[in-house]
Formats: sequence, C-alpha cells, structure tokens
Amino acid sequence: MENNEFLKSNFGIEIEFTGITRRKAAEIVVEHLGGSVEELHDYYKTLKIIARDGRVWKIMYDGSIKCQKRTGGQKVSASSEYSVELVSPILTYEKDMVDVQEMVRKLRKAGAFSEQQNCTGIHIHLDGRDHTPKSIRNFMNIIYSRNDLLYDALQIEQRRMQFCKKMDESLVHKMNRSKPTTFNQIEDIWYQGYGERRERHYHESRYHFLNLHSLFNGCGTVELRGFNGTLHAGKIRSYIALSLAMNHQALSQKSASSKKPQIENPKFSMRTWLNRIGFIGDDFKNCREHLCKHLEGSAAWRFRRAS
Repeated sequence: MENNEFLKSNFGIEIEFTGITRRKAAEIVVEHLGGSVEELHDYYKTLKIIARDGRVWKIMYDGSIKCQKRTGGQKVSASSEYSVELVSPILTYEKDMVDVQEMVRKLRKAGAFSEQQNCTGIHIHLDGRDHTPKSIRNFMNIIYSRNDLLYDALQIEQRRMQFCKKMDESLVHKMNRSKPTTFNQIEDIWYQGYGERRERHYHESRYHFLNLHSLFNGCGTVELRGFNGTLHAGKIRSYIALSLAMNHQALSQKSASSKKPQIENPKFSMRTWLNRIGFIGDDFKNCREHLCKHLEGSAAWRFRRAS
C-alpha cells in the first residue's frame, strides 16, 4: 500500500445539488474543462458536455432533490431547473481529482449548495471488471462488518436511509453460507425476496450503501451510495479515496470477515482501519480528519487513559 496502489482503479461520481440551474452548472463545467454542450431533450433534461479530451460529462435532472435558491441571503423554493446532478465519465484519481475538486469549488462559488435537507447525495461508481465472486463477497463483508462505524462517521441521517440502507444481515449470511462461485449465483441471491423484474432501472435493491444492481444491469460498476450531499472539495476527495480503498481491500484480500469488531473507541477504530487500508502519511491527513471528525473518542488512544 506504500505506493497508493488502491488509488489506481477507475471510478465515476454523481454529485447532486441545487442553488443554481442546470444550464449555469453546465456553463461552469465547460468553462473549466473546455468543449461544448448539447441539449438532449430527454426525460432527465440532460445537458451533454463533450470536454476537450473527448470524454462526456452530464448535467441531469433528479426528481428526488428539493430545489432551492438563494434570494436576499435566504434560501427559498425554486423551480425544477434548480435540480442538478453532475455525472462524470470514467475517471482516475491521479489524473482527474484536481479537476473534480476545482469544478466543485467553482460550482459552490457560483451559488450551488448540496445539503441533507435538500435530499441530496453523492454516489461513487467503482470499476466492476476486476471483481470476482469472491471479491464481491469480500466487499459485502467489509461494509457489513463496519455498518455502524461508517454510518456514524459519514453522518447518514435516518431520512436518507431509504436511499442507502445498511448492508442487510440476512443477505450477507446467505452469501457467506452459499459461497457463490459465479456471478449468476451472486445475482440470484442479491435479488431474492424482490417481486419486481431485475431489469428495472430503479430496482428496489439498489437503495443500499453497497449497490450491486448497477453491476448486474448495464453499468458494470459497484456503486457506493452512503455519502451525504456536499460541495466541500475536501470531503468529496475523502469519499472517493475511501471508496477506492475499500474496493482495493475487497479485491486484494484472500477473505474478509463479516464479524463486527468490538469497538470501545470509534475514532481510534476508524483511524487504525483507515491506516490499514492505505490512508497513511500527510497526503491523507485531511481525509482522515474528515472521516473521523464526527466519531466519539480519541484517535490516539484505544482505551480511556488512566487518570
């Protein structure tokens, strides 16, 4: 992990926000990346941005966003033109993180905001091509074993749970009992208990922190949905790095246990886990701070110091 191997996988990101119109958001993206804008006139009112390098970014409508704008220093209700979702092309941490952060800063400066009361979130898609049935099971166990720690660290509120439910205990146990060796077997277990067709885009199974519906139905990605909406560039970097690190852990470990560790000191537990999965040194100091900030306890001491 010394060479930051975990950062090398491809990823994509979806960032939901309001405060400015989709047209304004597209103008900011084009100003930063260069290229041109094409309006698609589809259901999502998509503005397709072909950047100078040929990659396609999208600005889209999302019906779940509570639209607002600032007027006279106050946030007031706004039209659906203020429902904005920025959808990236395939990205890499090394080449694209600076651009992602700078675009986020420019959107925020222009008046965009992304907050929990607006029902906004961030979704990170991880390249599914290198995954195997075993690594997918590893990923499920990694998320499940730290359900509570992750939800506390990321401050996921109860009202957002309908869109990013915790990893389901019965599902994890079924996977670990069955030990599936093919993706078809994993898929069958994933969709057990749902009456709707698997091909449905907005399938109910997708609304979990770890979403495998996107892997089985067209996208070919493992999606992580457990991030609150924000236009804080440092937090977004932290979320991307955490997603890539967990993905690498799932891919590289021979096995991952679903057993929940005993946690006496949440902040210490998170810090030591982050170090173990690659968040080492000054480069990740800010990431560690963002991801440990809301946890109780001390990052330096596992147990309470004797008085």
